[in-house]
Amino acid sequence: MTTTEDILLQVNNVRHKKSDGTLFLMSERIGWLMGSKDTFSVSYKYADIKMQKISPDGKAKIQLQVVLHDGGASTFHFNSPDGEPAQRADRDKVKELLQTLLPKFKRKVNKELEEKERLLRENPSLLQLYQDLVITRIATADEFWAQHASEFLNKTNVKQDVGVSGAFLADIKPQTDGCNGLKYNLNVDTINSIYKTYPAVRRKFFEYVPGRMSESEFWTRFFQSHYFHRDRINLSSKDLFTDCARQDEKVIQQELQEELDDPMLDLRRMTDSTVGDGYGSDSSAVGVGQTNTATVSMIRRFNQHSINVLKASLTPEGAAAAAATPAKPQQNGQSNGEASSAAPPAERDPAAKRARLEERTCYEDLEAAPPSAGQPLSLTKVERYLSGPTPDLAQLGSEPPSASAARRLRENVLHWRPFTNKVLDPQTAVSVLGDLSPGGALMKTSHKDRNASADLPDHVKTELAAIYRSAGELLRHFWACFPVSTPALEEKVAKMEDTLHKFHQLKIQNFEDTVCRQAGLGPEVTAHLNQMLSAAYAKYESWRSLRRSLQR
Repeated sequence: MTTTEDILLQVNNVRHKKSDGTLFLMSERIGWLMGSKDTFSVSYKYADIKMQKISPDGKAKIQLQVVLHDGGASTFHFNSPDGEPAQRADRDKVKELLQTLLPKFKRKVNKELEEKERLLRENPSLLQLYQDLVITRIATADEFWAQHASEFLNKTNVKQDVGVSGAFLADIKPQTDGCNGLKYNLNVDTINSIYKTYPAVRRKFFEYVPGRMSESEFWTRFFQSHYFHRDRINLSSKDLFTDCARQDEKVIQQELQEELDDPMLDLRRMTDSTVGDGYGSDSSAVGVGQTNTATVSMIRRFNQHSINVLKASLTPEGAAAAAATPAKPQQNGQSNGEASSAAPPAERDPAAKRARLEERTCYEDLEAAPPSAGQPLSLTKVERYLSGPTPDLAQLGSEPPSASAARRLRENVLHWRPFTNKVLDPQTAVSVLGDLSPGGALMKTSHKDRNASADLPDHVKTELAAIYRSAGELLRHFWACFPVSTPALEEKVAKMEDTLHKFHQLKIQNFEDTVCRQAGLGPEVTAHLNQMLSAAYAKYESWRSLRRSLQR
């Protein structure tokens, strides 16, 4: 046996279909090897296994059964010569290991199955092709999704970067475990949000897991640390996340030194005032020293969390543009810190602050629509505009054009005489009418085509249209292989030719034998389908003969 997979468990004396062998549990699949062979007689990927079943207690045979998603199943009988306790112990080892392995692959399989089900539901033509190929076992499900539906999967495999919620840490609600402890349930989205918002935690994770501690122990220490839910005034040297808090402090200090584009935001102010600027209070009188240290630390931490969430939500293009934005020019002898401390952002640019205030207080959808300005009217003679055009008295007594046209038509009809010398005689007219009628001498081909298309029953039309769609999809993949220039295309064109033969035998011939015969229709209904398939077969045979001649 030659394999590159890691063997997690090996159990001897396992019987399958009355043959003794060895059961292997590897990293991605389970396999059973007969004692006298070098290759697996039974091999299933964990992604293909739906569930496992074990024999009830008290049964004579100690068995384990794996049930597949396609309905198949395989039963393994543990037949250790050491007796029933050893057999049950071997079965329990396999069962417990499968309990830990199957959920890891089940989440991925469920997601893929849901996506494929959605594609089949939204594309009726793809669903019809799936029914014609997979349900009838012309092609396997893997071949169908790899060859005939790969473009649909490629459209949906475009990954979209999900933003970070500002309250994702508050949504992690602990549960009591009944022993004066708390239990946190973390999912993949929450862990990714923590990584995006706090890159220092991500670096710590890859530094300590799994070399120094397990993943569960790491997250336990994270939720117990000062870094997560306590104040960061007194940082312990024994805390794993002390370095993360210090790095966050450097980041917030850097943000305070940089000039912000938002004139309504001042990260330096650590107090809240409900009185507007310049209305009875001096905001500069209250300093940071008069504010509680714990309150200042909490406000700085909230600001730093909001900054990290906004940075995590930026696209790579937006982050690159923000990084490439040039800094504002400075005066000689003045640093960034001096310029920032000289005046707060709100006082540096009053126009920007006024525009931001209008943006927050004015809503376009709530404002009244402006009155539409009419087109200015310039009149040279106001009297003519007020009185209107004067009628022409000379035309009042004349007859209107419509009345004169009706009168002329009536006179022509009264004096009309047929041209009897320029028409056919009755015998010749009846002969011509018979030739031009359906089934006549001049309408034989048209009548035949009409019977083959227009006179089909509705259920035959529906099934024939479905066969045309499936055959067209198969032929499209077949003809796309030419010119055959790579080994992959050679393998694909051989598979497509075999698939066309199976489709011809199972679908088209079945349609001809049952539906057409029951409806009393002839072979001309599927004549075009047979012509298209015959052209494909001829092309494949010519390609094979040319390939043989080149190999000689």
